[in-house]
Amino acid sequence: MGLSVTISAADAGDAEQILKLQYLCYQSEAELYGDWSIEPLTQSLDAVRAELAEGYGLVARLGDEVVASVRARTDGDGTVHIAKLIVHPRLRRHGIGGRLLDAIERHPAGTDAAAPKRFQLFTGHRSEGNLRLYRAKGYARTGTREVGPRLTLVTLEKAA
Repeated sequence: MGLSVTISAADAGDAEQILKLQYLCYQSEAELYGDWSIEPLTQSLDAVRAELAEGYGLVARLGDEVVASVRARTDGDGTVHIAKLIVHPRLRRHGIGGRLLDAIERHPAGTDAAAPKRFQLFTGHRSEGNLRLYRAKGYARTGTREVGPRLTLVTLEKAA
């Protein structure tokens, strides 16, 4: 497609664009599971800012527009918890999600965080596109957790 998408660190100034994009991106997930009360659709702007401050995030921009984002935090045991990998619906299936995932895995851990030992993320059991991407990037299913009558979260991991 020839997109000139740039990836950079996210900061508090990106939070509003990230939240708006998150709301747009998770509509399809809400429809897939018949649940519009999922956390990404109810999260507040302050909560997004807090996630960015407590961990780290990346954004992909097309010009000035944030078109994709991902967040992560590293725990004391060296597990990098990757969350909310989102790509604008009009730009899906062009490799941006994979580029963001690669970039967040390369992101240096904070000075007080343990060196990464593994990467962990989760997605819904019906989210085939997400599962396909994660498997292609070397993630393997390590567990499931039923969170409601319509949704089971699939946990995937890979070694750092």
